[in-house]
Amino acid sequence: MTEKREYRDDYPDKTLYIPGPTEVREDVIEAMSQPMFGHRMDRMTDLYTTIVEDTKEFLGTDNDVIVLTGSGTEFMESSILNLVDDDVLVTTCGSFSERQANVAERLGKDVDTLEYEWGKAVKPEDVRERLEESDADYDAVTCVMNESSTGVRNPIEEIGDVLAEYPDTYFIVDAVSALGGDYVDIDAHGIDVLFTSVQKAFAMPPGLAVCVVSDAAYERELESESASWYGGFQRSLDYYDRKGQTHSTPAIPVMLAYRKQMKHMLEEGHDARDGRHREMAEYTREWAREHFAMFPEEGYESQTVSCIENTRGIDVAETIDAVSEEYDMVFSNGYGSQLGEQTFRIGHMGEHDRESIEALTDAIEDVVGL
Repeated sequence: MTEKREYRDDYPDKTLYIPGPTEVREDVIEAMSQPMFGHRMDRMTDLYTTIVEDTKEFLGTDNDVIVLTGSGTEFMESSILNLVDDDVLVTTCGSFSERQANVAERLGKDVDTLEYEWGKAVKPEDVRERLEESDADYDAVTCVMNESSTGVRNPIEEIGDVLAEYPDTYFIVDAVSALGGDYVDIDAHGIDVLFTSVQKAFAMPPGLAVCVVSDAAYERELESESASWYGGFQRSLDYYDRKGQTHSTPAIPVMLAYRKQMKHMLEEGHDARDGRHREMAEYTREWAREHFAMFPEEGYESQTVSCIENTRGIDVAETIDAVSEEYDMVFSNGYGSQLGEQTFRIGHMGEHDRESIEALTDAIEDVVGL
């Protein structure tokens, strides 16, 4: 049984290079300290409509946007409830895509998987082949845009183009560890549902989930006999149309932080933010290939999380501890028992830049003796 460990007030500050949460601007943190107000006041309408419409502007989408209190897992679950009556095809290539399959199974859906070895990417031609050859009439296909357990960036744009030929099959994309740091044209590639969590590349405090919903997905839920109550598209979007608010009490302080950070993101611009993340990713890959090796399939490396193969056989846990102790920087081991010591991961997302990533790699070099 877990025993209580009292939270203290004297923890040292650590710079985060993990796959999220990541570093948050000071003025974004300060935005959460405003006096509390009611979630049915006009002030809440001003706040919520601002963050929703600013998000749509940043992403360049005409689709609807929902912002709810919760993690991205909320929409991982509700998108299945809202769009799948029976059959769903889940593409798996790592831990988080496998989690989507598990969620769908627990919801009682008939789940087929298109499975890939960890480190490999989902291929559009394989999706097409499965759709053509399967006897199942899939209500939806799911894919993780950025599989942070393996550092794989799946080609969701090309997969979406394939699914555009199957208008009765909806495309659900988990973009939790990528959106805001890796540009995707949601509307152009027929993505029906795309969701994220704000503590990743959006560089905000944890607590909010964002979901982009197409008109087709909204209409599909209207036809469904059952749907998610909390994460229902109709319930959320209809309430927004009527009231400009959330249907249930939100985490107001985190939404105040969201407003502040989204203004920063709009000022930088989606293309520029994408370019900054690309520069960080390219530097990290170059460094990794010089000293170790990249774990993901070549050509499918993540733009926000590098998964690096431990070809030198360093003690990953010991190295992480030493870098944390000596430099107050924290990066991540490999994900779970499968990759724990075989890989390590560097999160280059949010407000980091190449210079800050170089500071981390310099620290790792010093500790390991490279």
